[in-house]
Amino acid sequence: MIRVKICGIQDEAAAVAAADAGASAIGLIFAPSRRQVSTALARRIAGALPPFVSRVGVVVNAPLDRMRAWIDGVRLDAVQLHGDETPEYCAAVRALGVTVIKAVQVAGPLDVAALRALPVAAILLDTHRAGVRGGTGQTFDWTLAAPVARVLPVILSGGLTPENVAAGIRAVRPYGVDVSSGVETEGRKDPDKIRAFIAAVRAVDAEVVVPPAEATPPPSRSESEVRW
Repeated sequence: MIRVKICGIQDEAAAVAAADAGASAIGLIFAPSRRQVSTALARRIAGALPPFVSRVGVVVNAPLDRMRAWIDGVRLDAVQLHGDETPEYCAAVRALGVTVIKAVQVAGPLDVAALRALPVAAILLDTHRAGVRGGTGQTFDWTLAAPVARVLPVILSGGLTPENVAAGIRAVRPYGVDVSSGVETEGRKDPDKIRAFIAAVRAVDAEVVVPPAEATPPPSRSESEVRW
């Protein structure tokens, strides 16, 4: 089953709407962004979620002590690193007991060997735009992501909508998909669009089962590490 993360959640109602629609995870943005939330608000949003919906913190180049405060204060299940974080930093965050996802902006062919060497549970592939860490609302060439998804758990992001997510899944065969602006109306999460997005994902689930040999992650990542 393709996992679905609804990112950029800013209030309890949107979190509950995502969970009710069948989202696997919600994203709480701590980095500077129009969707940024405080630790106190993130804690309230996390507290509104039912069991088995993961809380993912989205950060950019955060000091490790700040990261620890978010993890403990919000009880995050995973963190999504969107900055210039080194492999050593990724390993240090992983040691804090959370799933680590590294975001990579796609501007051309990807170095699969380098990505395999990262001490993280999954790679999120997003659209490259100079000076922007994410949230571009634009797609990239999905054929660049498919080779990575054959050997690593890949989360497809960047410009996904209820109308195009099925095509993205068919092209890439990812572990999961991540959406923010594609399920918004006038800058706020739209429950109808969230439901439509997840329905579109579920409609293609059976088409994109990855053969076990291709889906097996490298030895440094067990299936239990990818927790959403």
